[in-house]
Amino acid sequence: MKNETIIFGIRAIIEAIKSNKTIDKVFVQKGLKGELFQELEALLRSEGINSSYVPVEKLNRLSKGGNHQGAVAHISPIEFHNIDDLVLSVMESGKTPLFLLLDQLSDVRNFGAIVRTAECTGVSGIIIQKKGGAPINGDTIKTSAGAIFKIPICKVDHIKDAVFHMQSSGIKVIAATEKANDFIYDISFAAPCAIIMGSEGKGINPSVLKVVDEQAKLPILGEIESLNVSVACGAFLYEAVRQRS
Repeated sequence: MKNETIIFGIRAIIEAIKSNKTIDKVFVQKGLKGELFQELEALLRSEGINSSYVPVEKLNRLSKGGNHQGAVAHISPIEFHNIDDLVLSVMESGKTPLFLLLDQLSDVRNFGAIVRTAECTGVSGIIIQKKGGAPINGDTIKTSAGAIFKIPICKVDHIKDAVFHMQSSGIKVIAATEKANDFIYDISFAAPCAIIMGSEGKGINPSVLKVVDEQAKLPILGEIESLNVSVACGAFLYEAVRQRS
């Protein structure tokens, strides 16, 4: 897709980072050595850029046979917002804030589907973690039906940072988890709030669950114990819409 940009080659990636390009994720070959690699690694650490060490076969596929030199990067198709500025602007707008926090969601199609639903339900902004989450690529754009360009997205070092920021701004944080005692229909979404959705396999990090204000779950009547995260997210967001309408 035109909105997805892949660059490869260690020097090219270093220059892209130094030129303040928004790098979404960098894939680095396992076992790579050398001064240029060390420079790249140091930049990734200092800039907090999401990276993964992968076999050379994956890099060959990503670069489609190009001379990747052991590194391939995705340049993000969007510019990320600053969480301080976003929360302040939403609070000053007069609208009741409804934020969505995604704790290391890993599947790009789930991410895209959630972004689409979030845009349709009037979510004020989405906050994701810098590392461990799904990249924003062509599949994300396609699954979101372009909503990725219409809703503000922020990156934070850790989702707990976003939780504390919301709470200090008077925004209640609600965790969507099957471990909850209360159903979503017992929780109020009418006041300013932020909903946290966890990753597909592990759910919300236990350390995050300890600091939220409330926890809620969906009723499950069948034998399968959980819903797809994008479906569950839609149910939570539309309950918020129902209560606010």
